[in-house]
Amino acid sequence: MGVEIYDFGGRGPDLVLVHATGFCAEVFTPLAARLGERFHCWALDLRAHGRSDRPSDGNLAWTGFASDVLAVVDHLGLDGPFGFGHSCGGAAVLLAEEQRPGTFRSLYCFEPVVVPGTPDPERIANNALSAGARRRRETFPSPEEALANFSSKAPFSDLDPVALRAYVHGGFEVIPAQDGGDGAAVRLRCRRDDEAAIYAQGFSHPTYRRLHEIGCPVVLSCGEQTDSFGPAVLEADALELRHARVEVLPGIGHFGPLQRPTLVAASVVAALSAGPGTPPT
Repeated sequence: MGVEIYDFGGRGPDLVLVHATGFCAEVFTPLAARLGERFHCWALDLRAHGRSDRPSDGNLAWTGFASDVLAVVDHLGLDGPFGFGHSCGGAAVLLAEEQRPGTFRSLYCFEPVVVPGTPDPERIANNALSAGARRRRETFPSPEEALANFSSKAPFSDLDPVALRAYVHGGFEVIPAQDGGDGAAVRLRCRRDDEAAIYAQGFSHPTYRRLHEIGCPVVLSCGEQTDSFGPAVLEADALELRHARVEVLPGIGHFGPLQRPTLVAASVVAALSAGPGTPPT
């Protein structure tokens, strides 16, 4: 299965960036630009996202996202890179470190989807995010109309304009024009049924019960205005980790890395500047 890799460049040690469900690597364009003064930034499209392949068997278990991350680290020959993950991407880098301890030097996870406790079958079956994903509009007559649509609706309307344009560029594929039109119609690369399936499994993957196995320093970060994985969840996760702390960033929500990349980049630089093998301070 092919996984698309992006080289954002930069100066310094390697940093692997992993995106959230439904997004793609290109949305990190403004974040990587700010991180590039301190890190060489790489990113990937997770399976069934962006330009990466969809698994032939349709299996979208989150352990597969960890395998994608590890495959990229191996393909690039990275030796002890740093890792950054947003939402699903945060869980993916934690899962990758659990699967292969010592892969990462240190991790920064912005609102990782790691739910404390035992998986709740009711929550998995009746997942509001999955239901919402199945109602998503998949096609637009043109990239410009897709951009205009997202620009007018939260949470996309709150994104950095460069990140939003990158989402439309990387997250959509060109298809024959709709209704006989002359323009280039576009369709979501991460199909809505796949996105729904991914959300459903977000409450059942094994990351939480193995957090104690992770030995590298981890920063768990969230937005002050989040309605998703806030301080209480992250503190519970941090208690399971050997070297971890929680940071709350002002003025942003769950999509913080795409809303205010300068703010998040400054937090990442400070966090990952801690010495190897020591808790971030």
